[in-house]
Amino acid sequence: MCAAFADPHPPVPAKGAVAAVIALAAGVAAMNQTLMVPLLGELPTLLHASPAGTSWVVTATLLAGAVTSPVTGRLGDLYGKRRLVLIVLGLVTLGSLLCAVADSLAPVIIGRGLQGIGMGLVPLGISLLRDVLSGRRLGSAIAVTSSVVGIGAAVGLPLAAAMAQFADWHLLFWTIGALTAVLGVLAVWLVPATPPLATGRFDVLGTLGLTAGLTALLLAISYGGEWGWGSSTTVGLVVAAAAVLVLWGRWERRVADPLIDLATAARRPVLLVNIASVVVGFALYAQVLMVSQLLQLPVSTGYGLGRSMLQTGLLMLPAGLAMMAASAFGARLSSARGPKFTLLLGIALIGLGFAACLVRMDSTTMLVIGTVVSNAGVGFAYGAIPALIMMAVPATETGVANGFNTLMRSIGSSLSGAVVGAIFAGLSVARGATAIPLREAFVLIAVVGMVGAVFATAIGAAIPARPRQPEPQRSAVQ
Repeated sequence: MCAAFADPHPPVPAKGAVAAVIALAAGVAAMNQTLMVPLLGELPTLLHASPAGTSWVVTATLLAGAVTSPVTGRLGDLYGKRRLVLIVLGLVTLGSLLCAVADSLAPVIIGRGLQGIGMGLVPLGISLLRDVLSGRRLGSAIAVTSSVVGIGAAVGLPLAAAMAQFADWHLLFWTIGALTAVLGVLAVWLVPATPPLATGRFDVLGTLGLTAGLTALLLAISYGGEWGWGSSTTVGLVVAAAAVLVLWGRWERRVADPLIDLATAARRPVLLVNIASVVVGFALYAQVLMVSQLLQLPVSTGYGLGRSMLQTGLLMLPAGLAMMAASAFGARLSSARGPKFTLLLGIALIGLGFAACLVRMDSTTMLVIGTVVSNAGVGFAYGAIPALIMMAVPATETGVANGFNTLMRSIGSSLSGAVVGAIFAGLSVARGATAIPLREAFVLIAVVGMVGAVFATAIGAAIPARPRQPEPQRSAVQ
């Protein structure tokens, strides 16, 4: 079945060019995650919709990215990773163009959902790099690809703020559409085709079950603070998600060709790495939300720094650059000391960055230093995580294993939004028609980040330094 869909094999181009295209594609996909955050306050007016409705402009992207990452990984393993990279880039381009010509809520939400599918480029690209590169070059390429996820998210903030302030907001989507179209052309030209490494059928029922279960769970996490954690809607979604995911797990263990090999996902090294990924994803977005709020709150609060939206975005840029630098150095460090050491170093830096923010929340300099340190830690961690995953799974399962790991990061990011939102809602004071978070809310978020780093350190310490790669499971590849 897979042979019929196999890609042609053009001459293999320069391997550095392959890594550059994959990294840029991942960065643009990640940029979509934060692209609309600076505009959330203006969207009800721009799209003629309610604030609750316009929040879906962000939620749709996050949900689509979460539920499609393992799906695109499995399809890449079955039908060729280059083919899926091109399809995903095409869908992101289509979604961007749809948003670029839209002036109402529904088409923007649909377009943003298509943009969210781009997060599948991260696991697809990482597994494709394993097929094309080797040795130290592979480690460096994986580290850079992983780190540009955070860099893209950081760049999206000032880019969106600048375009919204000085031009038409539609230009954001024309720009992203043009970038992904160019990347599609470069992928056709530079990225080599690799033969499918897995066989069998695609698990349609498993895909639908995972999508339904995760959608319900992430909706509850994202909106629990707004609806009330004890409300019938939130509780109903959690119960429904649990029931669907339990049934999905039973199905995945029985079907001959599962979407996700749960036996592999439950293996100790893979499970521990995925738990650590949730914490790292949580820490990255929790700090972005915390620091951006502190920078923009009025000076009259006594702890806000009164920066504009554009200034705030620019002040977050050094963090993205730190992540890039850490990823390049982290690849060499992993080669010398092992990816487990690099992961633990990254987690320690994340905790140290939160501590720096906690010490001087009234200082722009200290907040920038804190974000730089934490993002450097995320760069180390994101570079080491895929290496640990691929050391623990067979080559036939790298696409789906990295897709599942991307899902874990997305869950961490979603959880951070829910937790930070709940803290801001619970610790705030009304000033006119606006609720201003109290200083205690920011202190609590920083403490949560530090506690999370301690927990992740314990998890990371339990990961085997050199996990023994298992033989491919028959149910997953036959």
